[in-house]
Amino acid sequence: MQVVYERCAGLDVHKRTVVACATTPKADGHPQKDRQTFSTMTVEICQMRDWLKSLGVTHVAMESTGVFWKPIYNVLEGHFELLVVNAQHIKAVPGRKTDQKDAEWIADLLRHGLLRASFVPSAQEREVREFTRHRTKLSQERSRVINRVQKVLEDANIKLAAVASDVMGKSAHAMLQALLQDDVDPATLAELALGKMRAKRDLLEQALTGLLKEQHRFLIREHLEHIKIAERLRPFEAQLTRLETIIGIKRRLAEIILAELGTDMGRFPSSRHLARLRRNVSWESPKRRQAFQRQDPQGESLVTDSLGRGCSCGCSQ
Repeated sequence: MQVVYERCAGLDVHKRTVVACATTPKADGHPQKDRQTFSTMTVEICQMRDWLKSLGVTHVAMESTGVFWKPIYNVLEGHFELLVVNAQHIKAVPGRKTDQKDAEWIADLLRHGLLRASFVPSAQEREVREFTRHRTKLSQERSRVINRVQKVLEDANIKLAAVASDVMGKSAHAMLQALLQDDVDPATLAELALGKMRAKRDLLEQALTGLLKEQHRFLIREHLEHIKIAERLRPFEAQLTRLETIIGIKRRLAEIILAELGTDMGRFPSSRHLARLRRNVSWESPKRRQAFQRQDPQGESLVTDSLGRGCSCGCSQ
């Protein structure tokens, strides 16, 4: 069988250990297989990276085992050509199964070019994805978050909700941010009011006089943290603006699409391939659709769900 990558490695990743099998050519052209087991602690992952580099390895493949592959990927990224592979695609032949044999099997498949890499966004795109997913979850419980903020303020004798109709509005949000500082004068906080709120500065000064303690500041800071996510999306402003030209796609949905799919559509052979990645297989027959979803039960549904809501809103308008 044709050899595609002469110097490659397969990793069998677990929660506490990772077994590496590196395949390199001997002087006579036959493959030399070296195996080592490392801990998944960062120090030992770095040792594994240095060991693979000393053998001249260029390509490394691993199974997409839960979230355990991510720490390995983070350390090896930029040093090798990495392939994260669906476990369904590399099932070993029946027989006695060991971690060493699994790593060797992955290395053999990679050596002959028989593995198909799963889509893994760039480091920057993964960061944006993490933030947008976090914000989506927070948005789904927005009313509960607001109630928690109000509860914390009431516990600290801060009556901001009695004066401001929206404690997440611009004026109230600026005051909450200022409250996170130590020993802030209520009169100074009231001066942060904008627009019609400026007429209530005297009342705001009374409302912002309370008994704010460190635990209150901590809780308020936690609830406001997700607001900073928008700053992470600035480098992608051009792509977001283009996505918003699609009927039914608003800014929030555009951010989710970009975070989940990335900016390079060349990774996907066709539009159907991209849709299958996100479990949007509505054009298939019911029987084939069920078979596909059984094969890939862990596919992401965030984009599909969001697109459904976006299309509903677009049609209603």
